[in-house]
Amino acid sequence: MTLSIVPPVSRAARLDALDGAAPRVLVIGGGINGASVYRELALNGVPVMLAEKSDFCAGASSALSRMVHGGLRYLENGEFDLVREALDERGRLLSNAPHLVAPLRTIVPIDSWVSGALNAPLKFLGLSKAPSRRGALPVKLGLSFYDLYTRGKGGLPAHEFWSSSKAKARFPFRPEVRCAATYFDGQVSHPERVVTELFEDVARSGAEAVALNHLEVTSIGEEVTLTDRIGGREITMRPEVVVNATGAWIDRTNARAGAQGDMVQGTKGAHLVLDHPELREMLGQDMVYYENIDGRICIMFCLHGMVLIGSTDIKVPDPDAVRCEADEQAYILEGLSWVFPGMTVTPEQVLHVFAGVRPLPVSGAGTTGQIPRGHFNRWTEGAVPVLSMIGGKWTTFRAFGELAADDVMTRLGLTRTTGTEALPIGGGAGYPADQSGWCAQVAEQSGLSPKRIAALLERYGTLAATLAQAFAAERMLPGLPGYSDAEIDYVIVHEQVERLADLALRRTTLALAGALDAAALEVLADRLAKVKGWNPAQREQELYSFRVTLAQTHGADPDRIGLHRKGEVAAQ
Repeated sequence: MTLSIVPPVSRAARLDALDGAAPRVLVIGGGINGASVYRELALNGVPVMLAEKSDFCAGASSALSRMVHGGLRYLENGEFDLVREALDERGRLLSNAPHLVAPLRTIVPIDSWVSGALNAPLKFLGLSKAPSRRGALPVKLGLSFYDLYTRGKGGLPAHEFWSSSKAKARFPFRPEVRCAATYFDGQVSHPERVVTELFEDVARSGAEAVALNHLEVTSIGEEVTLTDRIGGREITMRPEVVVNATGAWIDRTNARAGAQGDMVQGTKGAHLVLDHPELREMLGQDMVYYENIDGRICIMFCLHGMVLIGSTDIKVPDPDAVRCEADEQAYILEGLSWVFPGMTVTPEQVLHVFAGVRPLPVSGAGTTGQIPRGHFNRWTEGAVPVLSMIGGKWTTFRAFGELAADDVMTRLGLTRTTGTEALPIGGGAGYPADQSGWCAQVAEQSGLSPKRIAALLERYGTLAATLAQAFAAERMLPGLPGYSDAEIDYVIVHEQVERLADLALRRTTLALAGALDAAALEVLADRLAKVKGWNPAQREQELYSFRVTLAQTHGADPDRIGLHRKGEVAAQ
């Protein structure tokens, strides 16, 4: 099977299609859940449009820990249905998007045998609120549940337990570690590409559907008003139903329809990207899934040549003001030293930080860890009915989108005609069992090297075969490891890139690869300015604005990204 390149559609043409339209459904929010319900509706023949006020995946959907998992710790809260659903969806993603989702061996250091065995019943009875350490027994029970549930479903290898000596032969754990559990979960290399490919699949289907970023909904009634944040154009439409998939911004979005009340409460998860050769070599292909000093679960594993480490779980009142603060960085690094005594990280080794807001339901739980991680929908009646998608984990996006689409179709008197359980996502279609042989064949046909084809296969799946022909005369770009002029231009033209942040943070993996230095930013700005037709002043303003964002929000060293050149000074 050969995937076709989706023909580019200009922003002006998308705005024209939206302006004055009367779609049956308007989805607000272009994160993973919005994209999922959009795909479900479109593939079932429902005319649907989607508007995202920032860039696709600019919120929580690009700030996850990159794990695709069943949620071992959610068993403590008694969320068995959620864990079962997440395990099912993990399996589907491994099958449907193998270029982006892959197995990840996970190591859990354990320093006691029975501690935490009563966590689940005590929390269920309301007799325990604070996190407590998990011993071998509760971890064993949880992983046995994983194995039992996934048996016969093409699941991953069964879990194992290592002795203290075997665990410490693999990792320099603290002396108190008595054993370690090992099991397989999944990781997603580039979650933003999943959303891009969901949109591309809809476009290939020929469905009556339009999605646009940087388009803000300013009022919701019988007529919905939207403002283009790029060109300033105001448009209107008259949908029959609105789906609110704005995550942590759900209540603010509903307020534009005149609704009051709180449905969501955000908790912040912060992560660090480290350039740490010793830690990178130590981790290899494994993830360490460990408890910080306070019992909070943290993770660390290698991704795009760097080490990703996190996370926090802190209630936040304002999702627009979220960033990884200094005390959170200290907390995460303290946990690293706790699990690997003597391991140090210098400030220069922290190349990138990011934080996102989990859109959890309003709850009376005593701690953030006890807030349910499941998902559900809630209708709000008004001039136009609004369905709010509340909660959810990245792993379960397909199931959540399916649930929301079914609720909407029931409201509209429609029935489902197409399911997505076994539907490949983008370049997952026809994914080869023999990747090396496939790459060699495509290399011979295109003239690109097998190594280059392998990189394209990892990013785009089987679309790489078509892209290789289009990129045949490409020139690799200095300062952008693994990217060419043809590829960057393709991404800009075909994937709705409007701002430098869209390109550097979400359409490419350059930020997570620690590659966003001054030289790389200049190259990206050049490509974007050329494609967009910006004059020198527009290019410089966009570049400066993004440098400030990198310094203030993503912890970039101002000198490294060129912010202090030509008299520029970051507003701290």
